[in-house]
Amino acid sequence: MPTIPSMIAADYGVMGDILRERALEAPDHPAVIMETGETVTYRQFDALADRVAAALQRDGVAPGEAVAVCALSSIPYAAVFLGGLRAGVAVAPLAPSSTPEAIAGMVADCGAKLFFVDAGVAEAQSPAPIAARTIALDGSAAGEAFEAWLAPEGATPTPVEIGPEHPFNIIYSSGTTGAPKGIVQSHGMRWKHVFRGDAVGYGADAVTLLSTPLYSNTTLVCFFPTLAGGGTVVLMRKFDAGRFLELAERRRMTHAMLVPVQYRRLLAHPDFDRFDLSATRLKFCTSAPFAAELKAEVLKRWPGGLVEYFGMTEGGGTCILMAHEHPDKLHTVGRPAPGHDIRLIDEDGVEVAVGQIGEIVGCSPATMSGYHGQPGKTAEAIWTSPDGRRFVRTGDVGRFDAEGFLTLMDRKKDMIISGGFNIYPSDLEAVVATHPDVLEAAVVGVPSEAWGETPIAFVALKPGAAAGAEAVRAFANERLGKTQRLADLVLVDALPRSHIGKVLKRELRDGWTVKG
Repeated sequence: MPTIPSMIAADYGVMGDILRERALEAPDHPAVIMETGETVTYRQFDALADRVAAALQRDGVAPGEAVAVCALSSIPYAAVFLGGLRAGVAVAPLAPSSTPEAIAGMVADCGAKLFFVDAGVAEAQSPAPIAARTIALDGSAAGEAFEAWLAPEGATPTPVEIGPEHPFNIIYSSGTTGAPKGIVQSHGMRWKHVFRGDAVGYGADAVTLLSTPLYSNTTLVCFFPTLAGGGTVVLMRKFDAGRFLELAERRRMTHAMLVPVQYRRLLAHPDFDRFDLSATRLKFCTSAPFAAELKAEVLKRWPGGLVEYFGMTEGGGTCILMAHEHPDKLHTVGRPAPGHDIRLIDEDGVEVAVGQIGEIVGCSPATMSGYHGQPGKTAEAIWTSPDGRRFVRTGDVGRFDAEGFLTLMDRKKDMIISGGFNIYPSDLEAVVATHPDVLEAAVVGVPSEAWGETPIAFVALKPGAAAGAEAVRAFANERLGKTQRLADLVLVDALPRSHIGKVLKRELRDGWTVKG
């Protein structure tokens, strides 16, 4: 196990300072490598972050304000993130798969003065104008060229005092309709991820291969700890199983973060067992239900340990399953992380006994500051314990066993997790309902070999309406983000409801059959 770097052992540190320290210690060590081979050393990365920070200050972006980024992973993207942090600016990384209207709404919501994009995103969001000044990370015609926008070589920013309560980033959790929720994560919260990362070997010899996007919290919980430890991050712009395996072998990958559907696709690759993955120390998984049988196959066929994280972008509490140490607990998501208090409560907010099922709530130093500009939504997400401590409600239900391992039973909310991304049925239902022939709609998630889960809709038409199922589905999919699109749409006479009028989604889900 590598020696713990002094700054990471501290109670609190700033990522911009850590990057500077690594640049002084090992200036020529690779910091970020793109899958194409493009490489930036710690000296170069530190200087690039300085130029970004200086340019932000030049343009009047003050500490605590935000910039937005919507692009595929790249070295300039990473530099904007680190440079923004060094200037005390909150970074809002947005999903390129969102609709143009959603992207415009999120940029406006976070109050970003600058919007960093690439050509692909610019083309996709063109119908919805963005008020912020646009910078093209890839030098395309999408906006001002990134290289021209940067402060001159050798520029350094005015030092900024950054406390643990200051905003680090704003991650938007959902939504193509209504007001999206911007999860504000503080520097103090992110530091807890860095501190925790040292225990899993993020030293200077670490090589972390990341194929999930930089706008995802799933990626960031490995990205920043790797850099803080002085290791190397290898970034893929898009996931491809064969390409991932080639990079893992060639770069001697030691760490990786993957969502369950990616593990399934990798193990299903016909040449998986031919690749040399012996350098792997640990593989991580989060963001979606991870089947016990899939965990077992990963442990059997892939060298190195397997760690599953269960938690929320909002933070609160995290469970960790060291699957390689507890092969008899693969049906669980592990035990609460050190310093994390996770409890189960009933519908009345009262804690349940061990062995009983309840909603999962968590409290820890790694907790969001709140939903940006939405105090009401923030309050709804909090459960206060009898002793006055604030816990984040997960919306999931589970059960602890006698040894303290947590088993997920179901999701209290109807959230769908497809390919590692959260999809909220209410967003999709609202879009479907805008079709002039639709009376009401309900969306549920069903199992999918490709994505883990996929959304389907059940629709009741207005009396006398004659729209076909495929026509309604096409109408909705034209208005939904790529990760939200409906895999199927079924016309029904009426939606089944309980005696109090609640739609019985379980009946819909259980009664659905694959077409063809």
